[in-house]
Amino acid sequence: MNEALQTVLDALPYMLQGALVTCALVLASLALGLALGVPLAVGQVYGPRWLNRLIRLYVWFFRGVPIVVLMILFYFGLFTLLEINLSAFSAAAMVLGLTSAAYQSQIFRGSIQSLPGGQLKAARALGMSDTIAIWNIIIPQALRLSIPGWSNEFSIILKDSAVAFVLGTTELMARTHFVSSRTFQHLPLFLAAGAIYYFLTYAGVRGLRSLERRVRIKGYSHGS
Repeated sequence: MNEALQTVLDALPYMLQGALVTCALVLASLALGLALGVPLAVGQVYGPRWLNRLIRLYVWFFRGVPIVVLMILFYFGLFTLLEINLSAFSAAAMVLGLTSAAYQSQIFRGSIQSLPGGQLKAARALGMSDTIAIWNIIIPQALRLSIPGWSNEFSIILKDSAVAFVLGTTELMARTHFVSSRTFQHLPLFLAAGAIYYFLTYAGVRGLRSLERRVRIKGYSHGS
């Protein structure tokens, strides 16, 4: 027991460095997912039928294929074929971001569709174009309503980021596996890694809930 505890204590600084890489990977993935997810949601709700079908195909593909398959497919397949030289971190962040965009687009789509349809009609009556009305009236409200769903997406991406070790990304899981394969203290080390993931999830969700309270419009919710 003392040997296992000592191994964890010795490896903890090394593992926490990997946790920082994990946090950077999650933030980059969520940022890319947000940048792509909002336009995808707008296109699915307000776009023409052909665009709606293309977006649905994109969503079905990235929601239907496992993350580890996507990472190998992109990193060792598509990127190599196109001669795109990306680091393991960048490739993992891109795949996670593209996958997150598929999920986030559905979160934002639900939020947009939950808003009263009369708002867009009122904006048109005031002389606004659809583009200006969507990005200045609809989207700000939809983003507020999307925060609870976005906190779930944060948790999912954080856990999915552990798969990035298959590309050689030096995140938390990769470092834990590296140490455990040399010390043979698998159980205590992976328990420690699980505790770190739990703390990161807890801290992230609490932060998003605090953000939700800050931006909430009093008396306004999905159902109002």
